[in-house]
Amino acid sequence: MPDMSGKNGIITGAGSGIGRASALAFARAGARVVIMDIAAEPLEETARLIREAGGAVETMVGDASDEDLAESMVARAVDLWGSLDVAHNNAGIGTAATPFTQQDRAVWERVFTLNVFGTMSFMKHELRQMEKQGSGAIVNTSSMSGKNGSPGLSPYNASKWAVNGMTQTAALEYAERGIRVNAICPGATFTAALAEWKESSPREFEGYTSAIPMKRAAEPREQEDAAVWLCSEEAGYVTGTLLDVAGGEGILGKQ
Repeated sequence: MPDMSGKNGIITGAGSGIGRASALAFARAGARVVIMDIAAEPLEETARLIREAGGAVETMVGDASDEDLAESMVARAVDLWGSLDVAHNNAGIGTAATPFTQQDRAVWERVFTLNVFGTMSFMKHELRQMEKQGSGAIVNTSSMSGKNGSPGLSPYNASKWAVNGMTQTAALEYAERGIRVNAICPGATFTAALAEWKESSPREFEGYTSAIPMKRAAEPREQEDAAVWLCSEEAGYVTGTLLDVAGGEGILGKQ
């Protein structure tokens, strides 16, 4: 595990899944973190787990698409601890599989409001603070669907392509300013949604995971390990990378 003692960070969507795993991982590595989620109860459970492990954490409840919240979270970290060194912009939503011609514009707008404009808002305020400091590292949660596409998920796919584009654009703009920007691109990850799918449609789930070269879904901790590494000094020469954390799915997509 990289050493992040003395580092200060923020993690969005930290109430469950990859976000909770990420918050715990950054804290285990020694970082002090401000975490947020739209739901207070699961967010407080994440904070409790961090505190029980001896970590330092503050919580903020709100909608990750709210730019005022993004600005406030950055300011909170700086007011508390003096800097913002790392950030994991993880909050996002998916959609039910629907053919392209049956998609509703309102669904596109809802997905883009959080996945694209929310991520953009957090990046903007994180980058402003990191530029003042002359250092920092950001990791965004994208998806393999932002590289290869997934039938029926056009709003989600497009939103994650946008996240990839923002990631690499910011990486180029800030490479000379001591700031690195990367993204993780998870494949199937065993969050609550995937567990529910396995329970309700075990044959479909088995068929899907059997097509993954590693023959299984990822655990959330395997995504957060990648996020922490990308923000650590061990990845000090890595920027603009869209890192597949997908058990080999990315290789299949290139064939």
